[in-house]
Amino acid sequence: MSWPASVLRAVAAMEHVQKDLEDHFVGRERAARLLVLATVCREHMLLLGPPGTAKTALISRFTQLLKADVFSYLLSRFTEPAEIFGPLDYPSFQQGQYQVRTVGMLPQARFAFLDEVYQGSSAILNTLLALLNERVFHNGSRAEGTRLISLFGASSEVPEDPALKAFGDRFLLRMEVRSVARTNLPGLLDLGWGQERERLTMFDQDYDGPQRDPVTPIVTDPGTLTLLHQSLSDVRLQHVLPAYTDLIRDLLGEGVVLTDRRIVRGQKLVAAAALLRREQTATPRDLWPLAHLWTEPGDEQPTARLVAERVAADGGATDQVRGAAEILAVAESRTRSVLERAPGAGVRNNEVMSVLRELHDIERELHEHHPGDEPALQHLRGLRGRVAELLDQWE
Repeated sequence: MSWPASVLRAVAAMEHVQKDLEDHFVGRERAARLLVLATVCREHMLLLGPPGTAKTALISRFTQLLKADVFSYLLSRFTEPAEIFGPLDYPSFQQGQYQVRTVGMLPQARFAFLDEVYQGSSAILNTLLALLNERVFHNGSRAEGTRLISLFGASSEVPEDPALKAFGDRFLLRMEVRSVARTNLPGLLDLGWGQERERLTMFDQDYDGPQRDPVTPIVTDPGTLTLLHQSLSDVRLQHVLPAYTDLIRDLLGEGVVLTDRRIVRGQKLVAAAALLRREQTATPRDLWPLAHLWTEPGDEQPTARLVAERVAADGGATDQVRGAAEILAVAESRTRSVLERAPGAGVRNNEVMSVLRELHDIERELHEHHPGDEPALQHLRGLRGRVAELLDQWE
């Protein structure tokens, strides 16, 4: 039995969303994949990392691609609840009823992004507890259902305050968003400069505000996300349950902190991974999202290692091994950095030699992790040959 055509179309649309994000953000392939997964599961995700790592831009583009309303706010210890949930409804208050007006605020958004989320006051975080878990907002004496699909939080670190443990546990997925300058500086500069050039054209000479075309949505029907979420119950987990059970036992055995809630809901992540592969039966390769199930920062590495062992044994890709396409993308970026400039335009001999050494290292990486991918190896050798030809121009 295979998935209905409507489900396959929905999966293809989300693949298109993921690819768009990967094309617009260097080194954010796993983040894009997790955003799609979190949305299908209707779970919340915490992005950890320093400022300047494109967290806000990533969420903004993602929600635009889904044509979904998003509430975005930077929290501080001085942020008032009214700034998040809405101002006091004075007409109702004058009649003896306390409630707030939620129009345009977080309780009415389908997605939310809260930057520096742990900086919120206890009044804000306690209100978010029920909203995140039960999708209910207590507005005065009334409990109102919300349309919230996922809330994405960002923070530079996870505080050690025990009082925040319950709130932090609402984020089923966690990911460290690191700077990509050390791992792919050429790609960062190339794509980043292109985006900066676009920003230069946003303003007219008299500055009448931003003059930018909006992102073209890919998913325009909210029913697409609903269909994918409902389809999770049709994924068969029986075959992967023994591997899932063993993995959880190993994680707990190594001291990884996992609440019962996270252990139970982790199964939904596995089901979503299978669904997004267009499969109806989950296998150990679909355990990959569990690498982001950790809660304590010190648990990230052992969790990633134990998950990667099982995923790799089933033939799946892991965070610890770059895919052939990602490796080739880096190689092509480095090749362009010298091919697009003639020797007389500033490319020095030592730059070419440096790129050749990098391509040699990349070829070794391909041989080690993807030895059977002959087309990728041939493509890389072709790139090396084109760069090597530049050396003849100095002779």
